[in-house]
Amino acid sequence: MACPLEQALAVMVTTFHKYSGKEGDKYKLSKAELKELLNKELPIFGSKQMDEAEFKRLMNDLDHNKDNEVDFKEYACFLACITMGFNEFFKDSPTKQPRKK
Repeated sequence: MACPLEQALAVMVTTFHKYSGKEGDKYKLSKAELKELLNKELPIFGSKQMDEAEFKRLMNDLDHNKDNEVDFKEYACFLACITMGFNEFFKDSPTKQPRKK
């Protein structure tokens, strides 16, 4: 059985490929595919939380090579940034448990 971190990595990869390639390049997310992924898999970044202008800014920020699609590397960088934000949020949580030595 895979360890939790291995499972998390597998989910990250399979989620990307679940949405990529529905239109165009099967190894990239189009704007519509990214929007669907965010709405269904990361609702805190979905259209209910973000208007069209904000989504365009996000797409522009993610699309480093400016091909109007998000490839896996760009997607992984996005997830890494989100993860760092969650870490900062939970780092100062009052329910934080002391580390075991």
